[in-house]
Amino acid sequence: MNINLAETVTDFAPASRIAAIGVSKILQIGARAAAMKRDGLSVITLGAGEPDFDTPQNVKEAAKAAIDRGETKYTALDGTPALKQAIIDKFRRENSLHYAFEEVTVAAGAKQILFNAFMASLDQGDEVIIPTPYWTSYSDIVELCGGVPVLVPCRAEAGFRLQASQLEQAITSKTRWLLLNSPSNPSGAAYSEADYRPLLDVLRRHPNVWLMVDDMYEHIIYDGFGFVTPAAIEPRLKSRTLTVNGVSKAYAMTGWRIGYAGGPRRLIEAMAVIQSQATSCPCSISQAASVEALNGPQEYLADRKLSFQRRRDLVVDALNAVDGLQCRRPEGAFYTFCDCSAVLGKVTPAGKRITTDMDFTDYLLEDAHIAVVPGSAFGLSPYFRISYATSEQDLAEAMRRIARACAALR
Repeated sequence: MNINLAETVTDFAPASRIAAIGVSKILQIGARAAAMKRDGLSVITLGAGEPDFDTPQNVKEAAKAAIDRGETKYTALDGTPALKQAIIDKFRRENSLHYAFEEVTVAAGAKQILFNAFMASLDQGDEVIIPTPYWTSYSDIVELCGGVPVLVPCRAEAGFRLQASQLEQAITSKTRWLLLNSPSNPSGAAYSEADYRPLLDVLRRHPNVWLMVDDMYEHIIYDGFGFVTPAAIEPRLKSRTLTVNGVSKAYAMTGWRIGYAGGPRRLIEAMAVIQSQATSCPCSISQAASVEALNGPQEYLADRKLSFQRRRDLVVDALNAVDGLQCRRPEGAFYTFCDCSAVLGKVTPAGKRITTDMDFTDYLLEDAHIAVVPGSAFGLSPYFRISYATSEQDLAEAMRRIARACAALR
């Protein structure tokens, strides 16, 4: 008997949990820009969220030494003793936070830290409050873990910061977490102690709500802004706060994939259960390199911060000189989040009307060959995000192209 195998094969059906989740808009735009470059076009990409500096030499040497010592085997599930000790020392030295070994976890990037925490704590329908604009993965990770993202818009006039009244209104009987990011991707906004205090007072009145803080851009702050983290300024909340950080941004180690966190022991243990069935331990070589990053010389961080600050000022000043654009000067990170509402309704030279921030960023890519990310990707429109983690020469040229593109609108 002849069997037609083609008739027995069914199309792949993705799981319902990813039905509404796609590949990051940032990656999509980056792929379009890369394709245009391959076609010979001079495209300047201002979308990538990674420093353009190289990983410090001492960190690379530490990785090589680890290989030579044969440290190429599995490590402890959620971090080597050496790296956990370096993290404990870092938290104590820089943040006045004191954690024991069993209160620290290490994973393959901060994104896995978030995933582990939400997977370990969220039941179906539990809510996570996320101020917008927000890093694109936050809400998708919550949904993948069965939770419900509760997005709270935070406008430029409020410094892109969540207000206590908004938090109070957003909390329900299903709220499990509040997720804060300071300095922020994509806005660069940061919370001072005075900004945090009213929010922490609200959380104290709601003992069932836990706090997750993403401090990834801690070392990239400007103009003398004083970085603080909530568990340090409100110790009464430390027992239900997960403080997330990593080596990716400060030490230009995005590809090494090491994130870490400090938090309550039972949460850290539950996160280890998730990690044990996912990736198991982080890369042994990356962990050795991260020990050196945290324990080694830190002086170059100040020089890199000043370089980012010069770029910030170049970009913000240039954008604010363009008719139709308005850009707040961020406190940290290496992003600007620019208001483009005044260009909506205008028409491009090709006759296309711009009605959304996506239309505007498409126009910049197609006509000016500048790749930026629309605010809609971060949950707040009409804005666009620029990553200024690139050369000042490219930034200056990009600003000239954006100015010309805006001037051509009618």
